[in-house]
Amino acid sequence: MQKNKFNLQDKVTSLLWPDETGLSPFHLLLLKILRVVYVSVTDLMEGQLSLRAMSLVYTTLLSIVPLLALSFSVLKAMGVHNEIEPFLFQFLAPLGEQGTQIGENIIGFIDNIKVGVLGSVGLGLLIYTVLSLVQKIENAFNMIWHVETTRSIGERFSSYLSVILIGPVMMVSAIGVTATIMSSSIVTYFATIEPFGSLIVLATKLLPYLMVMGAFTFIYMFVPNTRVRLSAALIGAIVAGFLWESSGLLFATFVVNSTKYTAIYSSFAVVIMLLIWLYISWLILLFGSNLAFYVQNPSSLRVDRGGFEISNRVKERIALLLMQLVGEKHYAGEKPPTMADLTGDISAPHTVVRYVLKKLIAQHLVIGTNETPVAYLPAKSLDVLLLSDVIQAVRCAEEDHFLAANVLTLKSQSLELVNGIDKAISASLGNKTVRDLVVDSKQQ
Repeated sequence: MQKNKFNLQDKVTSLLWPDETGLSPFHLLLLKILRVVYVSVTDLMEGQLSLRAMSLVYTTLLSIVPLLALSFSVLKAMGVHNEIEPFLFQFLAPLGEQGTQIGENIIGFIDNIKVGVLGSVGLGLLIYTVLSLVQKIENAFNMIWHVETTRSIGERFSSYLSVILIGPVMMVSAIGVTATIMSSSIVTYFATIEPFGSLIVLATKLLPYLMVMGAFTFIYMFVPNTRVRLSAALIGAIVAGFLWESSGLLFATFVVNSTKYTAIYSSFAVVIMLLIWLYISWLILLFGSNLAFYVQNPSSLRVDRGGFEISNRVKERIALLLMQLVGEKHYAGEKPPTMADLTGDISAPHTVVRYVLKKLIAQHLVIGTNETPVAYLPAKSLDVLLLSDVIQAVRCAEEDHFLAANVLTLKSQSLELVNGIDKAISASLGNKTVRDLVVDSKQQ
């Protein structure tokens, strides 16, 4: 069975990554789309996204009431607090009558939370609960985008609260503007004229899809602690938004026909349906972000699903390229490159670039900035960064950690051969520095 699985994967890989020489632009575009779809579905089936979605379901159950209470209090201060209920009932609509019951219970819980009388400690705990939910969401998105650094405490507090407090106001304002436009005399007049009337009806039906896609686009661009291009976020949001709205219709049908579950679980059936719907919603949201990652980083599509293996020669080439790119930006006085910049310029998988970059940082050849996202600078002057040190940084990386000293010196003859290779590399590179590499590349 395992052998057949590998054979199938090899066949699919050979079909999706053929020799591109002589292929038409349409054929190349079709291959890129199929590659992104294939790798995204493979990631979904491997279960990592599913585990993150299940974790977020648990966190959502703990934080949904404090989150809505905080947003409700802001909207109430502006006199538009009643607008939050349609959002909640729309999200729970696939649950049918049970969704209405759950929504009414949540609204009741929110009414019982009087933010004004909680006191400083109670309000602090309320805000902490909400921020914990958003932080866990960020961690899930950072995992998808292979980002290891999270936002600082100050950034989390300011960014998260601004979205939590201003986001509902913006959504309510957008719905109000949309309702005003749709009810205006101009739209009413054109609604009586064909084909404008049919187009307006179609736009009304598409409006929920467009609003969900717009919200997903914002989430995909804001939540990960890295720079996400609008085009990648938009493509992921279009797919995820369509899946979310469509799955809502299918799930509503499932709930209507699930009389057996109600008979078996009785009143617990409502909770079970809510858990399933939350899981589906989070899974679709994470899937869209995963899709956006591959759209923005097509070089990561070919990374082995079980990890990656690269030769020393490839490590050395990537290390020299990284030092050249970082050195060129620094030499020209330009803005330091981020991980996304380096990955795009090298056209290598994100995980491979990050792996080699870590070795250069560990050997104090490159340092990261305190910016968000992190950018990279030479750790020393380009005149003193030897190219031989760059090569040794990846050739000798973590030897002491993985190999005992007696293994490295076990055979004197083998040791002499390895030392001979190191000496040959040092003799070939001599005293050449990163500055020489940068200047030579400028002159070519």
